Amino acid sequence: MNKNNLKDFFLYLIVGGIATLTEWLVFFVLDKIHIHYAIATVLAYLFSTFINWLVGRILVFKESRQALIKEIGEIYLASVVGLLLNLLIMWVAVDLISVNEMLSKVVATAIVFLYNFLVRKLLIYKK
Repeated sequence: MNKNNLKDFFLYLIVGGIATLTEWLVFFVLDKIHIHYAIATVLAYLFSTFINWLVGRILVFKESRQALIKEIGEIYLASVVGLLLNLLIMWVAVDLISVNEMLSKVVATAIVFLYNFLVRKLLIYKK
């Protein structure tokens, strides 16, 4: 990993942290008002994906020359896999091994974080 990639990864940790806190907050609120965890996961993930794109574009991928709509479309397309992975982890944790919903969400988010960075770095914003 070269110096620029390392710098981008650490900046993306900040981006990911902001998006993660957003996702967890939205999930927590939806969970507390008794929205099913799968629906809460989807809604929280969709909202945090937008936050992730916005903050990531400002801090990490600011030199992107892509058309805005194309870029956001690619982000959401790539995020579908992350969302499915997120839902799979939630289902296994909550329904199969009876882990608390919020703890399951934390674990799922940590696993999907690396996927999100790699897709953005290697595919969407490749130089």
